[in-house]
Amino acid sequence: MQIQGFEVFVAVAQRRSFTAAARALGYTQSAVSRQIAALEKDLDADLFDRLARGVELTEQGRSLLPHATAMLARLTTAQHDLDALREVGGGRLRVGAFPTAVAALVPRALAAFRTAYPKANLSLVEGLTPGLLDRLAAGDADLAVVSAPPDRPLDATRFDLHHLLDERLLVAVPSDHRLAGRRTVRLAELADDSFIAGSATAEETLLRAALPGGFRPKIDIVAAEWTGKLGCVAAGLGVALVPALAVRATPADLVLLRLHPDDASVRQVFAATARRPAPNVIHMLELLREAALIL
Repeated sequence: MQIQGFEVFVAVAQRRSFTAAARALGYTQSAVSRQIAALEKDLDADLFDRLARGVELTEQGRSLLPHATAMLARLTTAQHDLDALREVGGGRLRVGAFPTAVAALVPRALAAFRTAYPKANLSLVEGLTPGLLDRLAAGDADLAVVSAPPDRPLDATRFDLHHLLDERLLVAVPSDHRLAGRRTVRLAELADDSFIAGSATAEETLLRAALPGGFRPKIDIVAAEWTGKLGCVAAGLGVALVPALAVRATPADLVLLRLHPDDASVRQVFAATARRPAPNVIHMLELLREAALIL
């Protein structure tokens, strides 16, 4: 059963004439007749009553018409969507990103994309790296900005991983902290401080990527979101490790210190994509790289 047969059927139904339909479609009248006959045979249905002057839909033809019209409309929409995907700035772009990447990196790139292509349908979903990769694998995202410590690399067998930057970790302390006037600090100097973390188990947080051997932080307060973590630090309730990407979200009443080179650690930030990314995704990658260079 050919789509062309339904196109001819709708054209004849709308014009009540094989001749008029042939003229509109650029076919011969005999070609239209053959298409309708073939469709009637495939469907085992009489679709038209042939009259002395023109044709009329049968009951079966009237039943088929709305389905054929809807099907052709869906196919037209699908073709438009596919055509849009072949062009930068057309169609949609669904981006996922981990929380601190949403502080500056990803919004800058998205804003640049929207400025260049205002008609593109953009969406952003915030989440943690494992969930973002699952969304990408399921086809619910076109690109995911994800992170991993160097000692726990991401699985590169399912996706293409495009390195964006190596992000250092800083230490946030209250402005009146005893070490607030320092430029760098050793983690051992913070052994008596309470750490504000996203989990009571250090191995499940950013601390996992930066702890020197034998150092076990004291975690009294657990706060899942960065606004909560930094708010607790500013209030003097403890200190926290802060990714450099989150610097823009830090309150003015706390101080960010660099870790001593012997303690310093980074986490790697990647843009993960499918093996054959669409033009929109490729352009977004370029914008993410540009944004990463100025952060």
